[in-house]
Amino acid sequence: MSVEVIVNRNAHHLDEASPLRRELLDAAANHGARVHETWTLAELDQVARAFVTSQPGAIVLAGGDGSTMEGLSALARAFPAGIPPVALAPGGTVETIARNLGMRGPERARCRHVVQAACEGGAPMRRVATLRVRDDAGGDRVGFIFGAGLVARFFDLYEAAPRQGMGPAAAIAARVLFGSIVGAPLARRVLAPVACRLEVDGEPVPARAWSLVLASVLRDVGLGVRATYRAGEAVDGFHVVASTLPARSLAAQVPRVLTGRPMRGAGRVDALARSLRVTFDEPGAYILDGDAQGAREVRIELGPIVTLLVP
Repeated sequence: MSVEVIVNRNAHHLDEASPLRRELLDAAANHGARVHETWTLAELDQVARAFVTSQPGAIVLAGGDGSTMEGLSALARAFPAGIPPVALAPGGTVETIARNLGMRGPERARCRHVVQAACEGGAPMRRVATLRVRDDAGGDRVGFIFGAGLVARFFDLYEAAPRQGMGPAAAIAARVLFGSIVGAPLARRVLAPVACRLEVDGEPVPARAWSLVLASVLRDVGLGVRATYRAGEAVDGFHVVASTLPARSLAAQVPRVLTGRPMRGAGRVDALARSLRVTFDEPGAYILDGDAQGAREVRIELGPIVTLLVP
């Protein structure tokens, strides 16, 4: 069976002159994989639908976390009965999903190795749960990490920064953390509670404003933050963590979430769940795998189980 490679040309490290893109194309040519370069979500959907006819043995998604999320979403629409095995090739800036799966090392070598393993077979396989995230703006996506409140505001700062990557992201996080201790306006803005209501497994949670809302099937939600420390504990649930704490109290939880311990304080949610509903008082922003979305109401449930090749 064929191996198909989807290259997101909007990914940070996969532009026309990218050595990483050239490495990926050369590896595909050397091992007989077919390459599909996409610039739009409409093109991505078209490519995914074409795979229904070709029935590939494996699909390589090249890009970052957002590329993986949109690729899996398109594949889930094309293959409602089950997505073919997927491998992840690098191309983004942070790659939180790949890091959770133990994928590290030089990007060019990883590109070669991933394509070779997908084509030759025999690579270890890992079945991974996903989230299905639907909203009242028409969004219907498959991903791994949902965040609202401070997560969305953090990504506003990150996307506006002159550079992206682990270093700049860590610098922003440090600035917010230390700013919360001295009451800096930026930290207060990022960590301020967002007016919204939560329902976990259909049960309303009393609080009406939340500074942090997370739902994840992965333990590390980025930058080594293991707030969803129970993710992966059960195949029929995902970890929901939410807090109403103000800025300074929330910053005090950092040592705990970096070491995978539960947050403390009143007004919190810490549960394995099958569903989460977030209803903003006004249309609000949320993040799914590093990509910003907007809606008034968001429903998170378990998505398809995905077989990932982890060479």
